[in-house]
Amino acid sequence: MITSAAVAIAEARIGRLGESVYSGRARTILERSYLAFRSSAWIVVLTGFLEPVLYLFSFGYGVGKLIGKMEVGPGHFVSYAAFIAPALLATSAMNGAIYDATWNVFFKMKFDRVYQGMLATSLGPLDVALGEISWALLRGMVYAIAFMSIVGGLGLITTPWALLAIPVAVLIAFGFASVGMAVTTYMKSFEQMNIINIVLLPMFLFSGSFYPLTIYPGWLQGFIKALPLWHGITLMRSVSLGLISAALLPHIVYFLAMIAIGLFFTTRRLTKLFMR
Repeated sequence: MITSAAVAIAEARIGRLGESVYSGRARTILERSYLAFRSSAWIVVLTGFLEPVLYLFSFGYGVGKLIGKMEVGPGHFVSYAAFIAPALLATSAMNGAIYDATWNVFFKMKFDRVYQGMLATSLGPLDVALGEISWALLRGMVYAIAFMSIVGGLGLITTPWALLAIPVAVLIAFGFASVGMAVTTYMKSFEQMNIINIVLLPMFLFSGSFYPLTIYPGWLQGFIKALPLWHGITLMRSVSLGLISAALLPHIVYFLAMIAIGLFFTTRRLTKLFMR
């Protein structure tokens, strides 16, 4: 019965675009991830959400008392808590997505051997990539919604444009999850995986999360502006504070490019590893 169903699915894809890498059943990966999540330690997910909340209270209302108002545009000043809240939301979306798309994927590849079994069925590499990335994206979105509810309760949402923060968080999560999974497929050891943490921490600290980039020399500002989290924070801060303009389009294009590149290399790498 199962074999017949797999054959029927494969035959239905004959002649369609991407038939060798995609069966149209990425949702089954999502279902598996949900079942695995229900039986796992959900406390890991909770701690990932609490981190930016703690930063918000300690820096926004602690250090914020010493700093006062921050200028986010010509004549537009906000409290320090309102200044860092969008950055922490962008970081929360990044963390929620990338840890699922890196460490979770690494264990499935190297220890559980899950993908070998999946790709022995009618599923293709793109199904696996989309399913895993979608689950990571979902986690990033949940973090964003929960964080937004806290920010709203603190009175830090002052414009209806702030509702766009949720789809922006999804876009950020999608970009980081796609690239994160692609990078993970090339990792071979725990030591190499630790490089991800080494990259994420300084990117969080220096991408404009807690202070504007103008404090840096010009050459360093240019380097930081090439980092994905800076684009995410700038985009998130703009929509959260109602600073909407055409200048936001390059940030959106940046993440769309991340998504496309990540999916391409993840699919190609999974094909090379498990479909020889």
